[in-house]
Amino acid sequence: MKTAFLFPGQGSQEVGMGHDLFQRSPEFKSLIRCASDYTHEDCEKLCFHGPEKKLFKARFLQPILVAVSLGYFQCVKEQGIRADVVLGHSLGEITSLGACGTVTQEEAVAIAAKRGELMDEAASQCDGTMMAILSFSAEKVHDLLGEINAADRIVFANDNAPNQVIVSGDNATLKKFSELIVHGKQGSCAMLQIAGPWHSPFMQKAQMRFEQWVGAAGIVFKKPELTLILNATATEEKDTEKIKQRIIGQLTHPVFWRQSMEELKTRGIDTVLEIGPGRVLSGLVRANKFPRDTVIYNINNLRGLQRAVDGFAKTGSVSGATTFIQPAAGNTCQAAKKAIYRLPVQSDDLQARRAR
Repeated sequence: MKTAFLFPGQGSQEVGMGHDLFQRSPEFKSLIRCASDYTHEDCEKLCFHGPEKKLFKARFLQPILVAVSLGYFQCVKEQGIRADVVLGHSLGEITSLGACGTVTQEEAVAIAAKRGELMDEAASQCDGTMMAILSFSAEKVHDLLGEINAADRIVFANDNAPNQVIVSGDNATLKKFSELIVHGKQGSCAMLQIAGPWHSPFMQKAQMRFEQWVGAAGIVFKKPELTLILNATATEEKDTEKIKQRIIGQLTHPVFWRQSMEELKTRGIDTVLEIGPGRVLSGLVRANKFPRDTVIYNINNLRGLQRAVDGFAKTGSVSGATTFIQPAAGNTCQAAKKAIYRLPVQSDDLQARRAR
């Protein structure tokens, strides 16, 4: 058995996430309080009760999402489940740093808080967002981007899976680009409900300020205790200075998730734990055509954690003796119907939002 831990980014969130965990984990309570300190906001209230619109602001959402994911990770770790590889999607990469000991978990929350703050500020100065392109290969997207010759207004942002790509840019150029694809009957497009054009040159100023902050904050990046795969290269990285620079550069650099999934397949990963809110990355595991017998666990609540512990117990990897406290009926998460940066998995999920 070879296991990978995947940590989600923006788009997986929902109001109420982590509520069951908050009732039993002092470590998670501490991380949420750290998020409150860094954002000067009551993140406990915002996470569990909303309002949704405010929660989805990057300055609040990013540290909260990292705190929730690390809270569930700590529970997984306490049960003796170990990863052969860890990686996160976009923001989730910061969570992965906390999980593999490159930074402390509290530092991961602090990094996410500053990152979100600076990204929000950069987004407020432009009229941009991101757009999903389905049934259209990354190569074709690159070719079409070259044809319109607008690299300062629209860029390739995420390569998530075969025929599933994200571009980022200003709204006017995104609309023109979608018309080229849809009218040419080459694929389908869907604008993502997010706060800005992430992973694009529009984040350049935020990236410069983020680099300055990381230096001034005195955060020491340590050698990963686990095998860490980075979005920018889709390969393992051990060099602490390179890790720091990749994390900083991520604000304007594309996410190579499809290539990262290929790396996991090459390493023989047969068990995947998506640790944190939502099920987006589990869908992308399937979209990237892992073998049918690949085992996938969603650790987005204590029930999911229990299933994982029971599953690993059958293999003799853990004892399986723990029974987790279940949340009361009134404490379950409500679905976030308008999640920002939700990465589409199947075209059927996007019919209502398909660009015309």
